Amino acid sequence: MTYYVNINAGEGGNGTKESPFKKIQQAADIALPGDEVIVAPGVYREYVNPKNGGTADKPIVYRSETLKAAHITGAESIKNWEKVEGNVYKASVSNSIFGDYNPFTTLVSGDWFIAYMIAHTGDVYLNGKSMYEVTELGKVKNPEIYKASWDQEFTVYTWYTEQDTAKNETVIYANFQGKDPNTEDVEISVRRNCFLPSEMHKDYITLSGFTVSKAATQWAPPTAYQDGMIGPHWSKGWVIENCHIFESKCSGISLGKYYQEGNDNKWLHKKYKDGTQTQRDCVCIAQNDGWSKETIGSHTVRGCEIHNCGQTGIVGHMGGVFSLIENNHIHHINNKQNLAGAEIGGIKMHAAIDVIFRHNHIHNCTRGIWLDWQAQGTRVTQNLFYNNCLPESYNMNKESLIGAAEDLFIEVSHGPTLVDNNIFLSDRALKLATQGVACVHNIIAGGFTAVSLGVNNGAPNLPSPRYTPIHVPHGTNITGFMSFLHGDCSFFNNIFIQQPMRPFMKKTMEGMKKSVKQGKQDWDDGNIITGTIQYDSYPTFEEWDAQFEGYCGMGSVTTDRYYSKLPVWAKGNVYFNDAKPMKKESDAYVDKKNKVTIGVKNVDGKVTIETNLYDFMPDAKCSLIHTDDINPAFEPEQKYENPDGTPITFDTDFYDVKRDSAPIAGPFANKEELSNPLFKFTY
Repeated sequence: MTYYVNINAGEGGNGTKESPFKKIQQAADIALPGDEVIVAPGVYREYVNPKNGGTADKPIVYRSETLKAAHITGAESIKNWEKVEGNVYKASVSNSIFGDYNPFTTLVSGDWFIAYMIAHTGDVYLNGKSMYEVTELGKVKNPEIYKASWDQEFTVYTWYTEQDTAKNETVIYANFQGKDPNTEDVEISVRRNCFLPSEMHKDYITLSGFTVSKAATQWAPPTAYQDGMIGPHWSKGWVIENCHIFESKCSGISLGKYYQEGNDNKWLHKKYKDGTQTQRDCVCIAQNDGWSKETIGSHTVRGCEIHNCGQTGIVGHMGGVFSLIENNHIHHINNKQNLAGAEIGGIKMHAAIDVIFRHNHIHNCTRGIWLDWQAQGTRVTQNLFYNNCLPESYNMNKESLIGAAEDLFIEVSHGPTLVDNNIFLSDRALKLATQGVACVHNIIAGGFTAVSLGVNNGAPNLPSPRYTPIHVPHGTNITGFMSFLHGDCSFFNNIFIQQPMRPFMKKTMEGMKKSVKQGKQDWDDGNIITGTIQYDSYPTFEEWDAQFEGYCGMGSVTTDRYYSKLPVWAKGNVYFNDAKPMKKESDAYVDKKNKVTIGVKNVDGKVTIETNLYDFMPDAKCSLIHTDDINPAFEPEQKYENPDGTPITFDTDFYDVKRDSAPIAGPFANKEELSNPLFKFTY
């Protein structure tokens, strides 16, 4: 059955092409497996709550009739603005418009959210762009530039809210800097979500080609119910494709966690157990509740543009297992810098078991991808990262340490986490507070940071190791928990390029290094020196293995051998511009003569690499790498292989071009490919 929806239709339609429904929800109430819902162009100011799910062979498909022309929004237009003084206007809105969720009385809150300022989940939008909330009316009348923002010029467009309890109204004051809000497009967010089932296990739904924007989503930590403007809400087999997603207060898409009664933001509300413990509880509760490959995950997010969300473009904990996230353009996430905490990034996923992140274009985010806990069987491949960093005008202060940015952050996971055929161009390429990582055929033009750091929970005087779960290979069943020894990493056939250090970034990182030395924090060493040199103190496999010679496993005296650093492997790597290999890397090619430049150019939506790198690449070729050339991840004893358990031969480059049996280092099989766009976008 095919149902039709058109916002311009009259009331009383029956969903046929001749007499379409006016609201998407009318179709969502009755659509069954195998049905398709075709939505005509227009703005749909509604929360769509799918009542039914599909099946693997008969999904329910919601499709925009014209690509990105059907727009589901959580906002409503406001036109009753009264001038107060100067550029300041006031609007009063009946609270009946909000139903049982008023975003202007609901504060952003949750585990790992750092409330530097009071922020409501609601927002005010001027011509599609969210303005800046302030905490008192005086800051609307006399706004000041907020220096932490990436867009300082717009930070003087401020708003403040209060309640008129006598009239049961939300009152909003806003400074429109000379614009007339009654003639401009001014909206406020009203709904928490745009397309997300209120009930779990609504499986196999496809959302294709929509624009989705401006929902009042709540902070989404791994220890709470995670919502987004779009999300499957703990189900299986969704496809979210070719959508334009922007201006979520917190997260654009949530593939994440369901509500666990008694263990939802438990750290925030009950205080007694640390968040790392309540997170372990979440994982165990989920397993007891039936979390498995058969019931949860295996979603696809592809071809979407996601930008200008306050917390994440895509978020997930456990609900995103076995998923594919590919060909997305994710940019300008957390750029307002009015939300802070440990759950921010273009993509932030916990328990990304067997998730593949492929051919995504991620830039101008506070962080690119953050893989936290249980990145077991995870693969990050053929992605482009750049400008995932602090803005140059960042106001360095004590709070900014948690916001120091990088392209890829892998945290407290036992692996195997595979990173291959990517291009990393930000100041800090990989933050590796983890073990069990293999980097193969990448361009890495930023530092490795947090090596040997970041795995404890920060208690100042007592041991606080973080024990994170280990799973059966390619499944969710837990086999154990373990803390971190560090190392267990492989670096094969990469190109390392040291880029010039921006003065402000160098100063910021020096401050972080100083704080580590003084014992004020052990999360991040601030390194922006490129190369494997951060692993200088790690043993080779032979050195590590020698500790166990002659040991039979019985009656041993007390020993450190089980708690020492794990070995690190490196071969086939190339270094430019004073990028530095670790001392034990015997075959490193180090070019001390030539100056390599590298950057990104975007002309009319065609993104290309500009570099002279291949003028100076060595004639020597590398070995072709296979799964069996990489030692399995130590704790799970799992190989770097495909989700179905088959081995990988790294004979396919960034463009899916085949390498020969003696390839060159880096993500390209040959230099001729650089004339091709990395990505093409049509806006």
